[in-house]
Amino acid sequence: MTVGVAIPALNEAQSVGLVVGDLLALRNEDESRIVDEVVVCDNGSTDATAERAAEAGGRVVQEAQPGYGRACLAAIGALAPSDIVLFTDADHAFHAAQATRLLSIISAGADLAIGSRTLGKQDRGALTRSQKAGNWVATTLIRLLWGQRVTDLGPYRAIRSKALAQLDMRDLAFGWTVEMQVKAIQHGLKMVEAPVDTRQRIGQSKISGTLRGAVGAGCGILGMIAKLRWQQQRRTRSPLPAPPI
Repeated sequence: MTVGVAIPALNEAQSVGLVVGDLLALRNEDESRIVDEVVVCDNGSTDATAERAAEAGGRVVQEAQPGYGRACLAAIGALAPSDIVLFTDADHAFHAAQATRLLSIISAGADLAIGSRTLGKQDRGALTRSQKAGNWVATTLIRLLWGQRVTDLGPYRAIRSKALAQLDMRDLAFGWTVEMQVKAIQHGLKMVEAPVDTRQRIGQSKISGTLRGAVGAGCGILGMIAKLRWQQQRRTRSPLPAPPI
């Protein structure tokens, strides 16, 4: 199965080259590449993020308007057609080799594979208290509202391209990850979690590293949950069309 990688990036010059290089270095048993293409969306960086990504072998697209979801959409829009899309961050928090876990889950028949930081090992300082608390609140709401156990909204994930198209992703900010998981539940897709290990990221987080980022992410995630639930209830309550005369 062909694999394309989408990486949103904002001022990640210190780490993005490592992430791209590690992914492109992954090999099958016959020494062929596991990853066919890596597209990095430079989301308005003021450092050398674009240059470092290109030097490592990634293809860079620009999206000046800020927004995590917006950057993800720009990256997947630039990818060549592939069977699987792998998403990861540019901060080097994840281990490239563990992408094979997620890809194997898709190859085995799942539609969406989520790398769960909660189920994996976490280095000291890899996740802040606010990240852990926000993650717990969001996953608990998903379990209560949709009846499916979810342990993480982790950005390290793989999805079949056909399933991704079916979900019709719309969020332009921090609600992107939870939108994908909830819509997968609503569409009856097969979603599987796998443990992934997390190390302390390189550089400061745009989300947990600042109060503004943490609040914005929390509001975006909870707002998306509320929006998807409201839309679902509205569809359920819609009256049946009148029978033909």
